[in-house]
Amino acid sequence: MKQTRMLAATAAVLALALSGCGTSSGDGGDGAASGSEEQGGFTAPDVPMADALGDNEGSLKVLAWPGYAEDGSTDPAVDWVTPFEEETGCQVEVKYFGTSDEAVNLMKSGQYDVVSASGDASLRLVAGGDVAPVNTDLIDNYADVWPFLKDRAWNSVDGQMYGVPHGYGANLLMYNTDDVTPAPTSWSAVFDDASAYSGKVTAYDSPIYIADAALYLMKTEPDLGIEDPYALDEDQLAAAVDLLKQQREHVGEYWSDYLKEIQSFKTGDSVVGTTWQVIVNLAQGEKAPVEAILPEEGATGWSDTWMVSSKTEHPNCAYAWMNHIISPEANAAVAEWFGEAPANATACDLTSKGFCDSYHAGDEAYAEQIHYWTTPIEQCLDGRTDVTCTTYQDWTRAWTEIKG
Repeated sequence: MKQTRMLAATAAVLALALSGCGTSSGDGGDGAASGSEEQGGFTAPDVPMADALGDNEGSLKVLAWPGYAEDGSTDPAVDWVTPFEEETGCQVEVKYFGTSDEAVNLMKSGQYDVVSASGDASLRLVAGGDVAPVNTDLIDNYADVWPFLKDRAWNSVDGQMYGVPHGYGANLLMYNTDDVTPAPTSWSAVFDDASAYSGKVTAYDSPIYIADAALYLMKTEPDLGIEDPYALDEDQLAAAVDLLKQQREHVGEYWSDYLKEIQSFKTGDSVVGTTWQVIVNLAQGEKAPVEAILPEEGATGWSDTWMVSSKTEHPNCAYAWMNHIISPEANAAVAEWFGEAPANATACDLTSKGFCDSYHAGDEAYAEQIHYWTTPIEQCLDGRTDVTCTTYQDWTRAWTEIKG
């Protein structure tokens, strides 16, 4: 596959991204609240929004996940930064980050103009006044973004967009087709039925993985009252922790480096566990006997958003970048290089054959089964006001306890 060759070429760089993509390694609270009416009660700071554009300022500082702002230095054939510079006159300086917490802290410095923020960082940036609302009328390519990615809880507040959607993906269940029979249909394969594969179960190494257990309980234990896997009160968190402690007895390896997960499935050290579509593609390209599914309970996942700093001194270049990065050409290139579904519906016309089908790009029914990563906070994201929900600090402590 075209994307397999490209991703293999940049494995060392992407390992940094995939070790932290969409997750927060710090306290996760940051005073952030939830993002829209469906998440309850968050009022964004009063930050002005651009109402018109002027001449480009000539420079732009980009803060990005590795693989999101390629200029040909990793692979001469992979470059969507240089065309942007040539078209706009905005010279780009890129800094990569490895975790959402790092991105949030760097944006607070005011030194960067735009950032690619995952769902657990985006609303913290809004709540901190570090990013500005985005006038999508000034971004021509916004019209071609999949409608189901617009005005969502992780990228807007009360109907006001705070960025442009970039790409998205699901956390899937991968299994060895030789060892795991019949083919699983549920996350029970790594939870209630994990003993059948004891020592060969693998799970994502991050506190945010608690949401995967919460999602499973939300579907299988309705009496717990879980409505949102990122909105857990103390009792609900305790139930998820208990489930993960039970799973721990059967986990052979927690992974954060996707290359190690591929190797584990190739050697048979792992036979079932959570994964990403890009890992599936790479593993199959290396002849590992694996398949992956979106289980019947749905899945957690990520949706990334390009946001503009509230302190930017280069607003015109920033808007030019946001328009460029979701253009069909750039969005297609990023999606294939990084391994995710593009946000621009017309980008699929420019990807390699079968790519968008592989990533379920534009499949709204599929996308609606994904519970996108969001930072747990005290204000319950499911709208409850009669209880206090647990925070990412609580989840981090719980994750340490789970792993022992």
